Amino acid sequence: MSVKKKIQKTRKPLSRELLIQTAVSFADQNGIDTLSMRNLANTLGVEAMSLYNHIKNKDEVLDGMVENLVKLFYLPKLGGDWKKEMKKRAKSVREVLTLHPWLTMLLVARVNIGEYMLRYFNDTLGCLVESGFTYKQADQILNVIDSHIYGFTLQELNFPFAAEDYSKKATEYLPMIPSEGLPYFYNLTKEVSSGRYNGKQNFDFGLDLILNGLNPNPKKY
Repeated sequence: MSVKKKIQKTRKPLSRELLIQTAVSFADQNGIDTLSMRNLANTLGVEAMSLYNHIKNKDEVLDGMVENLVKLFYLPKLGGDWKKEMKKRAKSVREVLTLHPWLTMLLVARVNIGEYMLRYFNDTLGCLVESGFTYKQADQILNVIDSHIYGFTLQELNFPFAAEDYSKKATEYLPMIPSEGLPYFYNLTKEVSSGRYNGKQNFDFGLDLILNGLNPNPKKY
């Protein structure tokens, strides 16, 4: 039996699920910008045209990739401690986004209306509404929390320096900062340079600021 025939024999049958899973792995390894139907077909070892028997176009691939990972997000429970539920939700989302750096932009730049996304949105609203918030408040709260999650994750993934290099970089930049003209910036950089402050941003700190500033009071917001 030839090598080509062996590969064909052991290859998984082509399916929509396999396409989506392969696309996720491809994006993880190569970045979302390099994902194309041709590259996806090459990765699967098939002709590009055969993909269209299982999926309409690249947009459907992207939608499927989002859905495939959104189903890993924690769904807040109704009737529990809403702050604890929002924390579990936020941490689970951040964990998934960190593992798949390309996902954040697909979440914020596309209209995602898949089954899992809608359920995730619905249950988050439900947790807040059942805790006493109005629908308007719940929607605003959801957006504020998600802005913190997405913004923090994007900065974390794209910041030019690794956290372990902060002290070294602060030492390098300190002489460039005028202590008299920019005294507070200078002193902050000095704190990081000396090691008194590690300079690392704390996801939970920002999340707690948001959650602790909220109370289910229909007349307050």
